[in-house]
Amino acid sequence: MASLSNSLQLKHGLTSWCPGSSALTRRLPSSSIRFRSFVVAASSFSNDNREFVIVGGGNAAGYAARTFVEHGMADGKLCIVSKEAYAPYERPALTKGYLFPLDKKPARLPGFHTCVGSGGERQTPEWYKEKGIEMIYEDPVTGIDTEKQTLTTNSGKLLKYGSLIIATGCTASRFPDKIGGNFPGVHYIRDVADADSLISSLEKAQKVVIVGGGYIGMEVAAAAVSWKLDTSIIFPENQLLQRLFTPSLAQRYEELYKEYGVKFLKGASIKNLEAGPDGRVAAVKLGDGSTVEADMVVIGIGAKPAVSPFEVVGLNNTVGGIQVDGLFRTSVPGIFAVGDVAAFPLKMYDRVARVEHVDHARRSAQHCVKSLLSAQTHTYDYLPYFYSRVFEYEGSPRKVWWQFFGDNVGETVEIGNFDPKIATFWIDSGKLKGVLLESGNAEEFKLLPELARNQPSIDKAKLEKASSVEEALEIAKASLQIV
Repeated sequence: MASLSNSLQLKHGLTSWCPGSSALTRRLPSSSIRFRSFVVAASSFSNDNREFVIVGGGNAAGYAARTFVEHGMADGKLCIVSKEAYAPYERPALTKGYLFPLDKKPARLPGFHTCVGSGGERQTPEWYKEKGIEMIYEDPVTGIDTEKQTLTTNSGKLLKYGSLIIATGCTASRFPDKIGGNFPGVHYIRDVADADSLISSLEKAQKVVIVGGGYIGMEVAAAAVSWKLDTSIIFPENQLLQRLFTPSLAQRYEELYKEYGVKFLKGASIKNLEAGPDGRVAAVKLGDGSTVEADMVVIGIGAKPAVSPFEVVGLNNTVGGIQVDGLFRTSVPGIFAVGDVAAFPLKMYDRVARVEHVDHARRSAQHCVKSLLSAQTHTYDYLPYFYSRVFEYEGSPRKVWWQFFGDNVGETVEIGNFDPKIATFWIDSGKLKGVLLESGNAEEFKLLPELARNQPSIDKAKLEKASSVEEALEIAKASLQIV
């Protein structure tokens, strides 16, 4: 579920907060918070492994676990507490391959446990046992006592920690119950249980309405097409993925979706959902009084950082999430936050951001653990990266895969006719700030982060005259060599 954060508003720059004389500048030296010793009675706590505790069972937790193992600091020392029934997995699969019908070879666990998404070893439940990592499943943390260094879980377990990593991710934004947000047949998607419920509706549905024109909307609509369902997307904006796509780029994708039979209701507000005689959702009532029939509805209107019960460690009220420094340390010694929930300094753009994306979840977890366990002291230097892959089911006439690196600020230059390639370049003050490429090859995709990180000066007029995406990328590549 590669997802552009609701709080990371790329349009006209990332939603940002400048720390000034904040907690970021009042950190204790890293050596003073690396390891916190504690003496406890063995029978007092429910977790055997207490030196390091990770709260959360998503991508960040899985990649953090691997990093602990790589440093020889997992066996008998690391405990992971998750609200889910499964070992950490690659969450993007849920809105892509997982939703395909059985004849389209859908993704299923254990096939996409971390860390296969980045080419690593598949970390099944057995892997955690073999590595001596204690796993506590289906028991979310509900309370924390930072003075006693203890956590309380939903079942009443009392857990002890020496160093704590908060990796709780996000929860889906929901429609209020009073407008039908909890009717049977209304779906949200953040975990395997959500995806399983959604599939059960897809198997019986004829008309599906997807609310939201962002990542979730686009990816679920593409999956619904593989079931040959009457599929509509409703959203209040005037275009798809408004935070990133230019209007012309959005129009290209919209035309492609229409070729697959997807219908669009843009600029539409929703008054409420309506139920049928059986109590299940039957229609979506719009603000103008019209209705759209639906026997299932998928809500994809964003997500919220899962910060409860960790408000006590310090929140960022501008971008949301838990405030951390460049080593992912919170204001409370010995407590760290990574992934979707972390409000961190985006070094290359000199602002603070929160990023909801699998790439950041992986990298932030690895950086945090390396800093915790070793002499690494350099701050996290993240390059914003987003992507999506849709229509990848067996028999699809066209598979779509785009990548974006950098910042979408300034003027844009669009090259290509989307048959199949298209590239969009963002140029600000003569420098190349960001680039999006659809249907590139491996070598071309590899060039994108180099361009975005180096931000070379580029001749906009020359770029505009490029006759193909390939020529435009060569012009951009040549700009890297100009001193």
